[in-house]
Amino acid sequence: MNNHFTITINDDNGVKQFNLHQIVKKVIWYILGFLAFIGMFAVSTILYLNYSVEQIEVKRQNMENAYAELKAKNKDLDESMKETQVALFLKKKELNEVSDSLSEIETLIGMSPVEDSSLQERVTKTKLNSEHMASLLQFIPNGSPVTYEGITSKYGYRIHPTLNRKEFHRGLDMRAKMKTPVYATADGVVEYAGYHKKSGFGKLVILEHNYGFKSYYGHLNKVVVKYGTFVKKGTLIAYSGNSGMSSGPHLHYELRFLHRTVNPFYFVKWNVQNYKAIFEQEKNIPWQSLITATAHIKVPQPTQTQPLSRLALRSKAK
Repeated sequence: MNNHFTITINDDNGVKQFNLHQIVKKVIWYILGFLAFIGMFAVSTILYLNYSVEQIEVKRQNMENAYAELKAKNKDLDESMKETQVALFLKKKELNEVSDSLSEIETLIGMSPVEDSSLQERVTKTKLNSEHMASLLQFIPNGSPVTYEGITSKYGYRIHPTLNRKEFHRGLDMRAKMKTPVYATADGVVEYAGYHKKSGFGKLVILEHNYGFKSYYGHLNKVVVKYGTFVKKGTLIAYSGNSGMSSGPHLHYELRFLHRTVNPFYFVKWNVQNYKAIFEQEKNIPWQSLITATAHIKVPQPTQTQPLSRLALRSKAK
């Protein structure tokens, strides 16, 4: 049995032959197989590592994208929180201003706020809203009964123009030409309509209003309403004149609360724009109890009184 094999090498120096044992041949083959296995293993390992690196890179990229997205959301959240803080600050400032304004109103109407009361509770108690204003301005005399041309004699002590003695003037003498239209300054019932010799007012209209108020219209030329009839604010009730103890054409306008006279001038100037002023100007009226009593009363269609000059023109046109 031949256990040898020959390896022949040809080069420039000639031919060389080497006789190797069969075992060496097997060893060589084993070595070559092992090296092939090592090469394949190395290639597989390199390919696996490359794949792993790619996957790690993808994950890293995804994490970076997620971080960037989270960072953007945090930025938006920070901006939203800042906007919310600014809005809360402005709202708090606004609520403080409302609370201060409400305190002024409470002081004007003589209402003492309770320390633990919420703003909503305080607002509910005062009820100084537009609907309540409209209701009070419908029921309580306000505005001028004639086209306002000024005052010839104020409320208070004066020298009587016909008696020439000092006495208390209980109303306003309003400048008005003969037959100037006179209008009701609030809803009411005609308590008196006719000539009133005893008072010296000549032809007189007395309207009885809600909550203890009365209005007097004196020295009239003509009365156009009758006793006992209901009149709404802005209704034509008479024409001004010079009847009774009068030194010239004008309108005597007088207001009373529970049979006591009050200065009509404040009520003539009273409207929505200066609604709170009268609470300070006229302190002989218990405004707090009046407002509390009327807080839940709402007039469905309050009278929108036209400017008196326009009413006068409309009356003349008739």
